[in-house]
Amino acid sequence: MYKILVFSLLLNPFFALCQKYEPADTEAAYKVQYEERIKKERLFGRYIPKDLSDAFLQLDQLIDEKDRQSFRSMSEDDATHKLYFSFQRWIINNWGFDGGSRFSHYLKGIGLSHPEDMATFVILTYHRKLNKKELDVKGAAAALKEERTKVYLKTRQKAIVVDSFVVKKKRG
Repeated sequence: MYKILVFSLLLNPFFALCQKYEPADTEAAYKVQYEERIKKERLFGRYIPKDLSDAFLQLDQLIDEKDRQSFRSMSEDDATHKLYFSFQRWIINNWGFDGGSRFSHYLKGIGLSHPEDMATFVILTYHRKLNKKELDVKGAAAALKEERTKVYLKTRQKAIVVDSFVVKKKRG
């Protein structure tokens, strides 16, 4: 019981911060929230980078040298695929990619629209920066966009279209 109480007290400030932006129930409400969020330097107390260079500076500050060296020594494929549930999720959640932020808006400007693609792009280009390779921003963005389109089309081909459905009311 004590652990539950302590855990809930620790999370209480987090939930208070999250109450500012409730999920939008209409597209118009989402657009209003999005337009507010992309102008902010901070969301939920967390600094949001303004562009890729700023993101690299933030990552350099957040990641200690030992972990940076470990990340640098990974292959590009491992860096972008094996860190999905840790590094990639952290970027999506903390830099506001789902609901929009000034950084996600910047990434939309270079052709990325899906939060996972945005985070993968950041990881990929950061990995290249650490390894002193050409970032190839346009090429990396185009490749991620093309892969997202392929997955979408493949999923759509397998999808079953439902023309109608019946909702039965419970008697009660």
